[in-house]
Amino acid sequence: MRTALRRCPVLVALCIAALFMIVPFLIVAVNAVKSPAEYARNGPLSLPEGLYLDGLKDFWERVDYSQKLVNSVLISGSVALLAVVLSVLNAYAIGIGRIKGRTWVLAFFVLANMLPQEALVYPVYYLSKQAGLYDTRLSVVIVFTVIQAAFGTYLLSSVLSRFPREIIEAARIDGATRWQVLWRIVVPVSRPTLGVLLVFFFVWTWNEFLLPLVMLISNDNQTVSVALGVLQGQRLMDATMTNAAALLGVLPAVVFFLLFQRTLTRGIAVGAVK
Repeated sequence: MRTALRRCPVLVALCIAALFMIVPFLIVAVNAVKSPAEYARNGPLSLPEGLYLDGLKDFWERVDYSQKLVNSVLISGSVALLAVVLSVLNAYAIGIGRIKGRTWVLAFFVLANMLPQEALVYPVYYLSKQAGLYDTRLSVVIVFTVIQAAFGTYLLSSVLSRFPREIIEAARIDGATRWQVLWRIVVPVSRPTLGVLLVFFFVWTWNEFLLPLVMLISNDNQTVSVALGVLQGQRLMDATMTNAAALLGVLPAVVFFLLFQRTLTRGIAVGAVK
């Protein structure tokens, strides 16, 4: 009984937090299927009288949403995979390899992760111009892979520094090379943590706006978030289309998060047990 009473405040806090997260999404979803006249007459908190899908259709056609969706998925997926691989390689050298100056190297990665993106706009723009990568999806993939890998390296280094040395020594006695130790022992054991990083990197990159706005000026290369911002800036949308745009902008990330929810939960649970 006492245990249940102690858990009640925690459960109530979790329910309130979930409510604050779900309610805005539901309001956006409800207003996305209202007509402009119904929205103006009944307000944003009323239930729709019917399904009005013209707002979703108009936004889809106006920004060529299918192309923007492909760009966002391609960029976010590439960044997530490459950043995880780069983080593993860096963390393996720092956490298990015990390179010299390990503390200073980790401090450098922390500093790189804390650097605001506004400070990176001009250097990244200038370098991409010089390298001939400006207005290409590859330039955004490279930049965000480095940014996300900085955080991933810092996190995985602390995890791999506590990796059981006996397992590694036993593998080396059996004749395993460093690459075999990495890919056959370290990576499989660290798979839950890598899954968490993969989900976070995808969602974080999906929501990025500033650097893609600067680096991707062609309509064929823009991401969903950039298309939303550009269309909003042109003031070409009413309230219904604005909610439809917000719904289409966040829905793929929510679907991805739900699909990999078990991976995320397993990784957090394993980290808590360790």
